[in-house]
Amino acid sequence: MDSPLKFQEQSKGFSFESVFDEQAGFPKEFLWPDLVSAQQDLSEPPVDLEGFFEGDDEATKQAANIIKDACLSHGFFQVINHGVDPDIIRDAENYMDHFFMLPPPEKLKARRKPGSLCGYSGAHADRYASKLPWKETLSFRYHENSSDRVVLDFFRSILGKDFEETGMIYQKYCEAMMDLSFAILELLAISLGVDRKIYRKFFEDGYSILRCNFYPPCQEPGNTLGTGPHCDSNSITILHQDQVGGLEIFTENVWQTIPPLKGALIINIGDTFTALSNGKYKSCLHRAMVNKHEQRKSLAFFLSPREDKVVRPPQELVCSAGKRMYPDFTWLNLSRFVQNHYRADDNTLQSFINWSQSVNT
Repeated sequence: MDSPLKFQEQSKGFSFESVFDEQAGFPKEFLWPDLVSAQQDLSEPPVDLEGFFEGDDEATKQAANIIKDACLSHGFFQVINHGVDPDIIRDAENYMDHFFMLPPPEKLKARRKPGSLCGYSGAHADRYASKLPWKETLSFRYHENSSDRVVLDFFRSILGKDFEETGMIYQKYCEAMMDLSFAILELLAISLGVDRKIYRKFFEDGYSILRCNFYPPCQEPGNTLGTGPHCDSNSITILHQDQVGGLEIFTENVWQTIPPLKGALIINIGDTFTALSNGKYKSCLHRAMVNKHEQRKSLAFFLSPREDKVVRPPQELVCSAGKRMYPDFTWLNLSRFVQNHYRADDNTLQSFINWSQSVNT
């Protein structure tokens, strides 16, 4: 089967500089028809985590209430005083250039294999033939085990000793994101009125993914997207976006921007946590825009459970709703569905449930 991109040469690697032909016009593979611009900024208070970390019950309750309001409304909120060292965030953003500025053939050493969550991808041209995202990504796995530096090993084994320092930077970043994830999981549990440790325990042996997103400048930003509209299929996402901005969510029937808030991190609910909350907290449709004059970077930490764990909500949430909203499933099966059978959108979870039931009948 021919490559979906005529300009994609697997032996030489992907390059955005090669896809735009002034005479031929904007490449049709990247066109997103009928794009509607955002109407307004999402204006909501950030969640201050300082009191939670200090054990202040009143501050913890206030933080949980803000999170509850956001998750019942759209599933996105920003956290400040989150305890992550600003130097770690700065280094993680800066060190993205160490990889994405490599010549295309060098980046291809980390090429993502079909069906895999990890590795390098140029515009996801290996997966799709149309509505391609104007971005490059590098994704790698992380699990919490102090004696097993899986991120460092990934960079060292794929890209060599020159990338050991880069691997250590992202190892530290993932460790910080995991610590923050546990805090967020406790607050989510408190906001839902269940045992505050229940979700933390569920994810203690999880396998998460860090994705570095690089969005080059685009000559015609009104014709394409950096990331198309979708809901995350994982549990929660912790996003750092640079000051260029570009993240938008669909809520109250319009697209709204989430402007960068210096020092803040963005949290959003994914489909797996929607199931873990018995449908009470919905994952939200979101997208990423591109910029004509500036490149944009973001770092997305996707928290997921161990692949074989059964995703099942606390019984209290089932009783309060009067029924189970989703049947049992494993993260492995949902992940495989998204990687091999379905392009994530705002109906991924229900489509997965329908597909699972059809193949099991």
